[in-house]
Amino acid sequence: MIGQKLKVARAASGLSLRELSARINGLVTAQAIGKYERNEDMPSSRVLIALAAALDVTEDYLLSDDELVLDGVEFRKKAVSSREEATIEARTIHLLERYLTVEALLQLRSVDWEQPRSAPYPLQDARDAEDAARSVREDWGLGNDPIPKLAELLEERGIKVLSLDLDKIDGLAAKVRRRDREAARVIVVKKDTWSERKRFNLAHELGHMVMAPAPNVDAEKAAHRFAGAFLMPADAVRAEVGANRSSISVGELIGLKERFGASIQAIAYRCKDLGIISGPAFTQLYRLFAQRGWRSPPYAEPARMPPEDEEPKRFERLCYRALAEKVIGEARVAELLGISVRELDARLDQGTV
Repeated sequence: MIGQKLKVARAASGLSLRELSARINGLVTAQAIGKYERNEDMPSSRVLIALAAALDVTEDYLLSDDELVLDGVEFRKKAVSSREEATIEARTIHLLERYLTVEALLQLRSVDWEQPRSAPYPLQDARDAEDAARSVREDWGLGNDPIPKLAELLEERGIKVLSLDLDKIDGLAAKVRRRDREAARVIVVKKDTWSERKRFNLAHELGHMVMAPAPNVDAEKAAHRFAGAFLMPADAVRAEVGANRSSISVGELIGLKERFGASIQAIAYRCKDLGIISGPAFTQLYRLFAQRGWRSPPYAEPARMPPEDEEPKRFERLCYRALAEKVIGEARVAELLGISVRELDARLDQGTV
């Protein structure tokens, strides 16, 4: 039955039932497509081919019975409509299905989520997130050094990290239910945002995954505290800055940004959390940030990290590996990557893979 696959593909394309009907030139009505999605009817071969072409998927995809379902979706967002949320969830499932497909083609065991040994960490106070971040680093053997590529690290630990073109949403995190398998974990980041924001969002979502806040604890504040502690361990920050400062300059904050891969504002907040600078000193810094326009879009801090610095690359590498090992051909690889064969050939010729 094609219902769920058709509904996901349509939502991922951002089309209504009427818009999809129009895209296939009225071959069938919106009501008929609705019946297909509810598994009340099956399209003819001609209609199936037309629907697949309109949605930029294969007929085999629509007919396959593998289904992924997102559970416990948490958005990093401003105000968006339920339709926008549904579209992003569908695009996430659509890309994740491609990811799992290429793993299966290469006969790779889909890496399961490597949950830290002590997780989930109980939180009675947002400050307990500090201990949770320290424990995750210990469990994963990371020490106190800065993490150069956070997306790559999370993928090594079994979290699927996806990058999508997003507007009002910075990203999302969810569990992914799979047939006869443990739930996978996925984090989606906004593709074109600066990498220091991506890194903080990735660490923030990791915090949600590993912590179990008590009912009286603000989960978002705890995840923020976790992200700061995970990216900037207390001992490492104190070694760089000192234990107590009356003030800290913007120039020094820029140097710390290059060291830890975090935004200037996140570093200032971290120094306040650790008691390195006082509340009044922190407030003075944030007034300065506001005066310089760093606290509002486009968040134009100096020394911004380009978006590509924290792009997840594992899925793309697996696609090129499948091509090199002749598991699949160029047309299939281009389809998986969502590009044309011509663009794929250009990437291969230019050595950009």
